[in-house]
Amino acid sequence: MDQTKQLPSQPATKPHLKRVLTLWDLIYFGVILTSPIAAVPLFGEAQVLSHGHTTLTMLLAMVAMSVTAVSFGRMATVYPSAGSVYTYISRGMNPHIGFMVGWAMFLEYLFQPVQNALYAVLAIQRIEPRLPFWFLAAITVLFITIMTAQGIKFTARTNQLLLGFMVVVTAAFLVEAFRYIILHQHFTGIFSLQPIYNPATFNVRAVAAGTSLAALVFIGFDGVSILAEEVKNPRRNVLLASVLVCVFTGLFSGLQVYLAQRVWPDHTTLLNPETAFMDVARRASGPLLFTAYGVMLLVSSIACGLAGHVGAARILYGMGRDDVLPKKVFGYLNPKKGNPTYNIWIVGLLAYIAVLTIPWERSAEIVTFGALLAFMGVNLVSLMHFWFSPAAAGRRNFFIDALVPGFGFVFCFALLISLQTWTKFAGLAWLVVGLIYAMYKTRFFTLRPKLIDFGES
Repeated sequence: MDQTKQLPSQPATKPHLKRVLTLWDLIYFGVILTSPIAAVPLFGEAQVLSHGHTTLTMLLAMVAMSVTAVSFGRMATVYPSAGSVYTYISRGMNPHIGFMVGWAMFLEYLFQPVQNALYAVLAIQRIEPRLPFWFLAAITVLFITIMTAQGIKFTARTNQLLLGFMVVVTAAFLVEAFRYIILHQHFTGIFSLQPIYNPATFNVRAVAAGTSLAALVFIGFDGVSILAEEVKNPRRNVLLASVLVCVFTGLFSGLQVYLAQRVWPDHTTLLNPETAFMDVARRASGPLLFTAYGVMLLVSSIACGLAGHVGAARILYGMGRDDVLPKKVFGYLNPKKGNPTYNIWIVGLLAYIAVLTIPWERSAEIVTFGALLAFMGVNLVSLMHFWFSPAAAGRRNFFIDALVPGFGFVFCFALLISLQTWTKFAGLAWLVVGLIYAMYKTRFFTLRPKLIDFGES
């Protein structure tokens, strides 16, 4: 008889999110999510609203959003895990409030792939109008969903390729715009304060209105914090990446609109504010660049939809892992790819339904509502954690701990109340649905949702 003792088998490793992303991966992801050409569709309307001060509004919005990025980054050092604002508020304030903010933030990330898929479908239909809308919508959403399901590292590499294409086309515009200005206005036309301050048209209220619109360019930078549990050295890289994404987006977008303003200085003569940048590209270089921008907008829509899909799936995973949403479904990770596979397909299905039923303009406004509410939440919890909490005693710094998050909260609140009435009602309706579910889940808030400690391992 064989007396050899059998060694006990080792338990299988539990599926977990893998720390594979570098600082540059986060920056690429954040820039794609905000989009390096986010200012393009807003240029004309921003020119009209600000009375020709779009560059100034872009720089002001960059400062304000960078402040909020600091709050995101600092809270990610406290809770380096998936879930972003939901995680910060659930652990820093109250899990019930965290659920409501996470519910609003999910609305933002769900409608990012919706609005971008919608734009891609509309762009394709302009090229081939005979294809039915529902078919193009299905192909577009399915493509984004399958790409997302390949894994976070694959998504990061794909984003780098798409980002490269957008940067090349944008660089072509910058060169052509520079050449056009030199030919028509000489070197003195390159250096002008008019896009920043034109005494003939400057108006404080107009600039404020334009800044509110310009803030939309930065929506999406918070996606960096959602990947905190999949990044190397999150305590350093998430804060750095959040701020750098905002600064890059502001400066790069500011350069684009500055040159566009120099190519087309008089905002009162814009042919169509919604497509004004296309007209600027045509004036600077001709029909070829105009067409290239059309293709780039299609590629950008796919890239932003891909990044938004990743964010929505991970928001659901953060809530599902805490068993706020059904854990077996929303807290599931694919053992092979370390991906929340069920969530990816759920987001894809919801996105397809929304693409078929909600116009593009409405979906963009809904993104704004969810984002601003989340921004307010992260500034508030940062203020409470670093300034008001007993643990902060003796280590408080008024500027970074109180003034920065306080300013960010007030700025985002001002933008929130300035949204259109329809958007505010739709957002409130979504919050009511979330509140009803939270009451059911916690028996009218008598039960505390189970929270998981996300420690470094």
